[in-house]
Amino acid sequence: MTPQQVEQLIQTGLPDAQVSVMSEDDTHFEAMVISSQFAGKRPLQRHQMVYQTLGELMGGEIHALSIQAKTPDEA
Repeated sequence: MTPQQVEQLIQTGLPDAQVSVMSEDDTHFEAMVISSQFAGKRPLQRHQMVYQTLGELMGGEIHALSIQAKTPDEA
């Protein structure tokens, strides 16, 4: 799985989000996700929202994902 594929999945699940994904080995990823949908949500809730966009790929094709989830005001 490429960073671009992960980026597209997150973007599909959070349509208003600005998403940037990086990876050096295509199994460990770092994502920056900026979305107004994160407003009023705790960090854990924000991460869960991102994980939901990736579904069963987490723990499989996506071995690890480091997430920075921010609102537009926080970014």
